[in-house]
Amino acid sequence: MSENSNQFLDALKQMQGVEVGDIVDVEVLDVEEGQIDVGVVNAGVEGVIPRREYTSDRNVDLREAVKPGDKFKALVLRKAGGDKENGEFFFSVTRLKEREAYDELQKDFEEGKTIEGTVTSSVRGGLLVDVGTRGFLPASLISNRYVSDLKPFIGKTMKLKITEIDPSKNRLILSHKDLIEEEREEAFDKVASQLVVGDVVEGKVSRLTNFGAFVDVGGVDGLVHISEISYKHVDKPSDVLKAGQDVKVKVIGIDDDRHRISLSIKQTEPSPFEQATADLHEGDVFEGEVKSLTNFGAFVEVADGIQGLVHVSEISYKHVDKPSDVLKVGQTVKVKVLNIDPNERRISLSMKAAEPKSSENEGNQSHGSYNRNSVNKKYMNNDDNGFALGDIIGDQLKDRR
Repeated sequence: MSENSNQFLDALKQMQGVEVGDIVDVEVLDVEEGQIDVGVVNAGVEGVIPRREYTSDRNVDLREAVKPGDKFKALVLRKAGGDKENGEFFFSVTRLKEREAYDELQKDFEEGKTIEGTVTSSVRGGLLVDVGTRGFLPASLISNRYVSDLKPFIGKTMKLKITEIDPSKNRLILSHKDLIEEEREEAFDKVASQLVVGDVVEGKVSRLTNFGAFVDVGGVDGLVHISEISYKHVDKPSDVLKAGQDVKVKVIGIDDDRHRISLSIKQTEPSPFEQATADLHEGDVFEGEVKSLTNFGAFVEVADGIQGLVHVSEISYKHVDKPSDVLKVGQTVKVKVLNIDPNERRISLSMKAAEPKSSENEGNQSHGSYNRNSVNKKYMNNDDNGFALGDIIGDQLKDRR
């Protein structure tokens, strides 16, 4: 069938009558301030298009937008009544565009495509977005972070996903958060595939919270928990870090299921124990201050904040019932390094080994140090200070009974 034949059939159909819901070709007859007078092409039917049914822009001058003789398609809304033949109708261009837009958006929704829209205004609970028709972007779906101020988004073009669509109810719900999450997962998979636990990499602090700092490593944010910022106590991450700061971080965990990367700043630096023992060796003799006493020994300061244990059997070649019988807190004593365990962060010391040997001392030596290693291990846990607080407190409680 030729194009002329199709046009003739369309014209014939329109001449047979105009029904509400039809899409028809109209010609502009006259333009008034608040409406456009039109006639249906080849149908002898006239009607009007109110301003709001031609454009949603209230600032548009209809006389500049259209001229008599212009032709375009419009949707037949309803009969207006009147004395003219076939009655008079109201037509709409905006609703026709919305219908066409919904058809296209329905396809995008079914195919999971990303669309673009321009934010036109903010309302309670979210944003109104023009995507060929009006859509609603809830505040909770703007970002994967809390958004308190919606005004900066007005006028911006955003990439969006459709989460719900119902043309019959004129309902279109959009999300930018879903798109962020998709992009974040893709970025995570790419970055995580290039990292292994133990890697030390360069990063940039992207934002700070009360519980830690998020650091960008290759386009993905990893979390440095507040406890992993420094070996020293940190009250607030903002006290020692700032957004945009370049930092060196160590990868201490990768959670593929939750798409999370755990980082540490402090583990890129020597620990206080490592610093204190860098120049300390087994056999070294030095003077230190007694910091605390327990039933099983004395703790002597090796360096600032680092202590080693002098077990009760290593205090003297003579038998010692309780360390407090021969020592007091604050006393300076000479000690010898028996053992440094970097893995357990423990230092074993001896006072008697730092004393000059005599025949009497040699006679008592085997009695006092027969089980040195097992005793040290029993009373020391994995702590930078090299001692078990629970054991100390427990022994003090026993003394009070």
